[in-house]
Amino acid sequence: MCGITGWVSFDCDLTAESTTLDAMTETMSCRGPDDRGAWIHGPAGLGHRRLAIIDLPGGRQPMAVETPQGAVALVYSGETYNFTELRRELAGRGHRFTTESDTEVVLRGYLEWGEALAERLNGMYAFAIWDARHDKLVMIRDRMGIKPFYYYETADGVLFGSEPKAILANPLARRRVALDGLREVFALVKTPGHAVWDGMSEVEPGTVVTVDRSGLRRHVYWSLETRPHTDDRDATVAKVRGLLDDIVRRQLVSDVPRCTLLSGGLDSSAMTAIAARQLAEAGETVRSFAVDFVGQADNFVADELRGTPDTPYVHDVAKSAGTDHRDIVLDSHALADPDVRAEMIRARDIPMGFGDMDASLYLLFRAIREHSTVALSGESADEVFGGYLQFFDETARTADTFPWLVRFADHFGDDAGILRPDLTAALDLPAFVKESYAGAVTGIRRLEGESDFEFRMRKISYLHLTRFVRVLLDRKDRASMAVGLEVRVPFCDHRLVEYVYNAPWALKSFDGREKSLLREATADVLPRSVYDRVKSPYPSTQDPKYAVALQGHVKDLLARPGHPVFDLVDREQAARAAGREAPQITQASRRGLERTLDLALWLDMYRPEIVLT
Repeated sequence: MCGITGWVSFDCDLTAESTTLDAMTETMSCRGPDDRGAWIHGPAGLGHRRLAIIDLPGGRQPMAVETPQGAVALVYSGETYNFTELRRELAGRGHRFTTESDTEVVLRGYLEWGEALAERLNGMYAFAIWDARHDKLVMIRDRMGIKPFYYYETADGVLFGSEPKAILANPLARRRVALDGLREVFALVKTPGHAVWDGMSEVEPGTVVTVDRSGLRRHVYWSLETRPHTDDRDATVAKVRGLLDDIVRRQLVSDVPRCTLLSGGLDSSAMTAIAARQLAEAGETVRSFAVDFVGQADNFVADELRGTPDTPYVHDVAKSAGTDHRDIVLDSHALADPDVRAEMIRARDIPMGFGDMDASLYLLFRAIREHSTVALSGESADEVFGGYLQFFDETARTADTFPWLVRFADHFGDDAGILRPDLTAALDLPAFVKESYAGAVTGIRRLEGESDFEFRMRKISYLHLTRFVRVLLDRKDRASMAVGLEVRVPFCDHRLVEYVYNAPWALKSFDGREKSLLREATADVLPRSVYDRVKSPYPSTQDPKYAVALQGHVKDLLARPGHPVFDLVDREQAARAAGREAPQITQASRRGLERTLDLALWLDMYRPEIVLT
């Protein structure tokens, strides 16, 4: 796991630009605290920051091979879980290896198969290859978009990086955000390829982007496709379990300490229990970590979204699976700390956060990093198996919009009211969401004979797997890599995603509950309490002191009348939210306070040019 960046300028020799390349590379230091490297060859410069996971002494980057026709150099971020098999195949084809790293396997794989290498990889990855034999840059991203990857076209080439900050460190990149970028920030709708910053794009998941002197081209090597599902319930359950066993076994491979993130929900509990059983075969004990809040277990109040606190279930799993467990208990002071908020803004490069849930995730990862370098997460199981409330809410099922937006304001608060009226009108978020939804559902193939209901559920699954999950994967990646922690996501293995996506909804919910297939496939390793537990999302603090602390920070902001945040935020609305008595602080006003503070910090840190016309 690492941070990558680079610059291709076909009209220049970048040898004299090492200082700029170094500046771009250093922005990735959190992603790669263990080592750094740079490689410049004529029109191409590659930078790398390394978090050493596999083959600690041998996996240094950039990694290059000299061929009779020219050099081929690679910067790579991520993990290839089938690198052992690929290495064996490549060795059989005559390739000779000098390291034990998956990075060299990817580089040699490119020499053998070219861009078609992407179709052979199982993992999470974002990598760039400069191929001097053809004077071209090849950028490849994993199928689900687990690892971030951005690029910025210039007059004579391209800039790229794991995160926007690497690109923005180059003077050729403008720090400019227009209305379309702000719409991405406020609508909770992830447009594929959009990067918020003007002129910047994402390498889309499952895509190869090639840049040469003739321009830029994109090739999609993987997409979520509709296929018939012919297995019955028992066969489907067995297939899911077999895939999970194989996926977890592959993702436990590491030369550094690893652990699991345990929430006490079905997803993380099943993953942790499988990992514990597999490690026990080798005489090892899995470490597990959970987040909790001071007083949460004693003062928990159930609502529609969260019916039970996590901690009792976490402890049931830890005991049942025999993990070496630790709770990371956070207080409201830490959650509301402006320095923590600033770290999350810096990690994400945009003010697109989830309030205390972002802060707690960052603090959880920071605490884990003191003990482990790799963590397995249950992220994305809800999207794959159908775990969210909206999968069962008839209003959300039938709405012609993104289903997670139907009840979002009810559960998390609506922050649209914090914006200046003129900005609200210019953004026209309802029209943006409507247009985005229409584009998102275009091209979803319906099976012959598929009922209207089954096709509607296929659409909902597709939207979660191609839009919503990318928001959460990006959040997870940025928060973890900000502290140098690699988080792996077994439920994003493309084999599992493809298989379960095409299972009909009647199978995914055969017992009338969420995630029926996952529950049944892992029933033998789950404590009964978790098997019976109703879905509960990532926890949020209920301590009123948190909201009061937010009010204090917004009051400090209001005392700075010239702050540019008030070019976006309605000052009177902010003042009303900051002046409410604690019992009157609603979920919506709390979210508005959080968003105001995020915007203010972002403007202070990045100094973007905001274009509202």
